[in-house]
Amino acid sequence: MVCATSALLTDLYQLTMLQAYWQQGMHDTAVFEFFVRRLPDKRHFLLAAGLDQVLDYLEAVCFKPDEISWLRSTGRFDPKFVDWLADFRFRGEVHAMAEGSVFFANEPILRITAALPEAQFVESRIINLLHFQTVVASKAARMVLVRPDALLIDFGLRRAHGAEAGLLAARASYLAGFAGSATLEAERIFGVPAFGTVAHSFIQAHANEREAFLSFARSWPKDVVFLIDTYDTEAAARLVVELAPELNRLGIEIRGVRLDSGDIVALAQSVRRILDRGGLADVRILASSSMDEYFMAKALEAEAPIDAFGIGTHLSTSADAPYLDCAYKLQEYAGRPRRKRSTGKATWPGRKQVYRNYDAQGQMMGDVLTVHGDPQAGEPLIRQVMREGRRLSRQEPLSDGRRHAASELARLPPDLRGVGPAKPYPVTVASALQDLAAATDRET
Repeated sequence: MVCATSALLTDLYQLTMLQAYWQQGMHDTAVFEFFVRRLPDKRHFLLAAGLDQVLDYLEAVCFKPDEISWLRSTGRFDPKFVDWLADFRFRGEVHAMAEGSVFFANEPILRITAALPEAQFVESRIINLLHFQTVVASKAARMVLVRPDALLIDFGLRRAHGAEAGLLAARASYLAGFAGSATLEAERIFGVPAFGTVAHSFIQAHANEREAFLSFARSWPKDVVFLIDTYDTEAAARLVVELAPELNRLGIEIRGVRLDSGDIVALAQSVRRILDRGGLADVRILASSSMDEYFMAKALEAEAPIDAFGIGTHLSTSADAPYLDCAYKLQEYAGRPRRKRSTGKATWPGRKQVYRNYDAQGQMMGDVLTVHGDPQAGEPLIRQVMREGRRLSRQEPLSDGRRHAASELARLPPDLRGVGPAKPYPVTVASALQDLAAATDRET
C-alpha cells in the first residue's frame, strides 16, 4: 500500500459521530459527495487527481489490533463500540470522475454510497488525498499548457510538506503531463521517470569545474547534463564547448546544461550563443530555481532558449493557490435528499451527474449539473468504480490517467489555457436539481 492506511489517521470527530450512530442504530444508506465550492482566484479549471489512492484506502481501511487496544486504553469510548470497530470495513459504492478529468466549481468528482457510519468515517482521509493531488495536478497542468513543447520535471520533494506530499506531488504532476520527477521513489512506486544531475556541492567538492565535469561525464556517460552556474556561468559554458571534443573521442555526448541562479532568461540567451558557436546546437538548456507558469510565460515572451524546466517549491506547494475550498458533504440519507443551507456554504442535494458538451471543434463549451437519473445532452462524467468495497476493474496504470489528462487539456477553451484573466466556464444547474433543492428546503 503506497499511502498510510491506519484507521487512526483521521479526525477525532469521526469516531465521536460513529459512536453516536452506533448507539442510535443509524446504519441506513448515506450518500456523500466531494466537490470544490469555488475555484481559487488564479485557477480557471481544476484537474481531478488522487482517486487511485482513495480506492486503495477504501479497500484496506480497518482498525488493527494495536489500534483497537489503544482506543480502549484511552477510556474515551464505550467498550462495546470499540469491540464493534474491530470488524469495521468499507463495503460501499464509489462513483467518480476519471483521474485527469477537468472539472469546475460545485461539480462532484467523487460520490460515496454506503451505510452511514462507513460513508462518514472515511471523510477525512478522502479529503486529504483528493485535495492535495488535485491542487498539485491543477498547478502542473497550467505549466504544461504554457510550455507544451518543453520538458517539465518535478524537483519539489525537498520543499514538500512531508514525505507523502513529495511522493504524491510527483505522481500528480506526471498525471498532468510532466515528463518525470527527481523523486526516485516515484519511479519505483508509480513508474514516474526519474531525472537527476548533480548539486553544486559536487562541483565544489572537486578542485575545479573541469575536473568535476569530467568526473561526472565518465561516471554517467549516457546522461551528461552539466550544472554550469556554480562560479561563472558563461565561463562554464565555454568550458563545456572546450570539453566536447575530448568527451566525443570517449564516445560521450553532452546532452544538456543546467542553469539554477541569476538572470536565467539573459543567461540562457548568452549560453545558447556560446554553445551554438561551439558547434553544440543540440545541447539543451535546463532551467531551475523558483520556476512556475508565470516565469515560463515571461521566458516564452522573451524568446529565452530554455528547453526544459525543473520545478520545485512552486509546484509541490502550489504556492499561488495552495488550497481549495473543498468539501465532502451528506447529500442523501435513508432515501431522502439532504442539503446544507449555511450562508456561503449551501449545497445541492441528492446524487448528481455532470454532463459536458463540446463544440464542432471538440472543445468544451459548457457543463450541466443535474440529479442522477436526469438525462441531459452531452457526455456524462461520473461513473461507478467500486461496488461492495472492491474495485470494479483492475487498477488502471497511471499512464491511462496521463493520456486522459492530455486529452482533457487539449479540449479546453483557449481562454482557460493561459495564466491571465479569463471568462468563467459555464456550468448550468438543471431545473431538476433546482426543483429537488426547493423540495428539500420545504421538507426541512
